[in-house]
Amino acid sequence: MFVALCYLLFFRVMPVCSQPLSGRTTVYEGAQVASEGAWCWFADPRALHYENSSGTINRTYVGMIDVHGNIKAVQYDFLSGERHEVLVRSYFQPDDHNNPTFLVLPDERIMIFYSRHTDEPCFYYRISRTPGDITDLGDEKKILTKDNTTYPSPFILSDDPEHIYLCWRGINWHPTIARLSLPDEQDEVEVVWGPYQMVQSSGARPYAKYCSNGKDKIMMAYTTGHPDNESPNWLYYNCIDIRTLRLEDALGNVLSTIADGPFRVDKREAYAERFPTTVVDRTPGMRDWVWQVTAGKQGEPVIAMVKIGDDKTEHDYYYVRWDGASWRSIFLAHAGGHFHQTPDIERCYTAGMAVDPSRPDEVYCSEPVTGAFGRMYEIVKYTVDDTAGKVVGRERITRHSRKNNVRPYVIPSSVDSPLRLVWMYGDYYDWIVSRQRSGYPTAIHGDGVFAENEVRLDSGLIFRSKASDEAGEKTVVKVSRADRSDDFTVSAVVMLTSDSIGRTLCDGGNWQYGIIPETWKPYMEAAGRQAVGCNMLATADSWADYPRGTNGVWYPAKRMTVFDWSLVCKDGVLTSYINGMVDQVVRPGKAELKRLRFDACRDIRVYNRALSPEEIRALVSLTQE
Repeated sequence: MFVALCYLLFFRVMPVCSQPLSGRTTVYEGAQVASEGAWCWFADPRALHYENSSGTINRTYVGMIDVHGNIKAVQYDFLSGERHEVLVRSYFQPDDHNNPTFLVLPDERIMIFYSRHTDEPCFYYRISRTPGDITDLGDEKKILTKDNTTYPSPFILSDDPEHIYLCWRGINWHPTIARLSLPDEQDEVEVVWGPYQMVQSSGARPYAKYCSNGKDKIMMAYTTGHPDNESPNWLYYNCIDIRTLRLEDALGNVLSTIADGPFRVDKREAYAERFPTTVVDRTPGMRDWVWQVTAGKQGEPVIAMVKIGDDKTEHDYYYVRWDGASWRSIFLAHAGGHFHQTPDIERCYTAGMAVDPSRPDEVYCSEPVTGAFGRMYEIVKYTVDDTAGKVVGRERITRHSRKNNVRPYVIPSSVDSPLRLVWMYGDYYDWIVSRQRSGYPTAIHGDGVFAENEVRLDSGLIFRSKASDEAGEKTVVKVSRADRSDDFTVSAVVMLTSDSIGRTLCDGGNWQYGIIPETWKPYMEAAGRQAVGCNMLATADSWADYPRGTNGVWYPAKRMTVFDWSLVCKDGVLTSYINGMVDQVVRPGKAELKRLRFDACRDIRVYNRALSPEEIRALVSLTQE
């Protein structure tokens, strides 16, 4: 009852992105989850909902990467009503293949994986310091591999709760798996089995999607190769048994022992005759691509796939289910052609589809629809009757949108949560930022509407610098005894120059904030300890000056010269924000609000209360007007 009441309080009935036009015509583009961000569809879970049995955690996490190379995550807390945007990693390769993925560890901490796009032999990860709360992330760590990596998909299964199973595109650009130890006290993990290449295709780059039954199996659906290069391009299904570490077909027949070498697949008739249950689709002249594999109502594999014509101009959505003896396919909808605005690249980029893992007879497709603003990609929900083998329901989710709604994703474990479906909204030109194109300047939208807390930027304000004050001038704020508080907020626009780097930007007496000149990373010093942040005060905007491609090069960091900074002290915890995103958390136990000395700052504000995340974002909006 309490949780239901919270949902009613925190979520409005009408979406914020509704706009009446005329008569019955209404714009609905969902609610904005993040103003900048995108994802590919091969690294999952790109979003996750987690609530524990004790009722102390009820949160949703949505990950993305923006065109500035910021790997970010939004955390919705349905108990407190707070929404935080977290800077997981700044200055990363600005490529939508690099979106982060999430894993809940047995101790309820959240592990976040990310990697570059197949041009670096490692994974990166960060783990929350406290259960369920990604606003407080530990240091960035690496998992070193022999081969380049991309698309991390992590799992923990109940039959082996002491290990992480990580699947990705790795060895020879093929589906790869390794078993990892759980993080130790220093958050280090060790590869204890593998990595192993699971299959060997006759195509150069098989594309795989994964899911688990949560117990002992990891399902895997994959193609012969990239549909741009393969015609026809077949779709296959295998299953990984973590108890035997073998690859099986849909009937449970053993195909290979993974450690002994990859299972070989091709698109010859002789292969299809020998391993018929492994071939999901082999339609002549069609270029298949997989969008999702999940478990059906009886645990059977269900696959969302696209069939693309040989000339790549016609894309069609299909729902495929294993009925115990064969693969049954249901046509859902025409998907148009490639959805993006660049006609000469990635002509097999369909707008996207997603099966609801909690209701596997419901599928969300992005398809072209003519509306009040022309022909746009809208999200449409289809309901299938897999026994009858047909579509029995169609419902428009978005309508009359001003920009495209693409790559939908149903958040796992969110069946009782108000935020269930998320997607990319906006323009899209390329999967990477380069001299040729601006990449993927999309936002992330969703079907829930988080009702933000009231913003009161005049409440508790005890100091504000004059508009005439220039950055570089040292500003001292003496807080009267009557205005002092254990909870407080300090905010400023920081102007960075070669002179200001290395100086303390804000000195609060028993705490300080500054920037390390060698690394351009911020630090907070409190309780006699210095905590250096993980994120460089820089973006990957320099990528726009270089040619398109993934060559393993880290192009020069575009160092910030100005940024919005806020520091919130609440219950003895200091949280630092960069441009409205959580960057650092330290726990000194107590921090003073007595005398503040600012350096290289303007637009200074001091509050004798802890501002909410919404109010921090509102401050950023004010300074950027």
